[in-house]
Amino acid sequence: MLSIRLENLSHTYQRGTPVEKTALHNITLLIEPGMFLGIAGRSGSGKTTLLQHLNGLLKPTSGCITFNGSPMDGHGMRDLRRRVGLVFQHPENQLFEETVCRDIAFGLSGTGLSPAEIDIRVRGALEAVGLGETFLNRSPFELSGGEKRRVAIAGVIVTDPSVLVLDEPTAGLDPRGRRELLDHIVALRRERGMTVVLATHDMEQMARHAEQVMVLENGSSALFGTARDVFRDVGTLERVGLEAPRITILMSKLKKVFPEIDDGIVTVDAAVEELKRLHRRQGLRWRDHDERCARGSVCCREFGSPPVGPQDEDPDGDGIYDACISC
Repeated sequence: MLSIRLENLSHTYQRGTPVEKTALHNITLLIEPGMFLGIAGRSGSGKTTLLQHLNGLLKPTSGCITFNGSPMDGHGMRDLRRRVGLVFQHPENQLFEETVCRDIAFGLSGTGLSPAEIDIRVRGALEAVGLGETFLNRSPFELSGGEKRRVAIAGVIVTDPSVLVLDEPTAGLDPRGRRELLDHIVALRRERGMTVVLATHDMEQMARHAEQVMVLENGSSALFGTARDVFRDVGTLERVGLEAPRITILMSKLKKVFPEIDDGIVTVDAAVEELKRLHRRQGLRWRDHDERCARGSVCCREFGSPPVGPQDEDPDGDGIYDACISC
């Protein structure tokens, strides 16, 4: 396992020239083994620069970065970059081999592994990103955008890194593609005990998965803490050009009507549980969602009114019905 500590880290591009630009300023951060860390911020806030320090692609202008307590210079760069796998934004642009198998295997060049061991690693990496063996001999250029991105990620995890760093991994994908890709990343972390550092400006993604979140503004840390604490600070998020998850905004508005409601909710699932808790306190029953309703899985209640669709039932004759919020 690998821990990474940044102490007052700053980075300036083209230092000493008329066009020098400070991209990071006094960043202090501890990335502990197994953590899922989110790095949020608008374009140009310093996210990519920060990520490229984590595997030695960039060195600090001032401050320091240590790995398991040792400075970067104490680690061979080749070994460090295998232990900290970095997936660039739009990684599919880096695919170049004739087949998916050869592209993934390229990351194992020079490792001394036998062809049989490389084959096992390649198949395991492909399976980990949700692609079967039928993809091994296909050209990467014949795949869909989402499939190409998964192959590119497989080319990084084939080295079995301790830390997986991803720069906007879902950029340009459709909603289903984003959800599937992130689900595979979460599964990788669970199955391999991997640390994940994910940079994005999509707060919905961040809320679903990140345990700790750092928000960058002009290269400095504007917020840092648990996802719950960060997303409750709606004012700061708006100031730096980000939005809290929509469900968090909804719950904060509901709190004006129901003061006892928890307005620190950051995911839809947590909101459902909180609304159920509120209903129980009011002595109401919450029926399971009728799966015949195709428009959603979160239910609200309709009181004293006739059913609004064929999915609504009133078996007890008490005038209380189930209905999907989307209906």
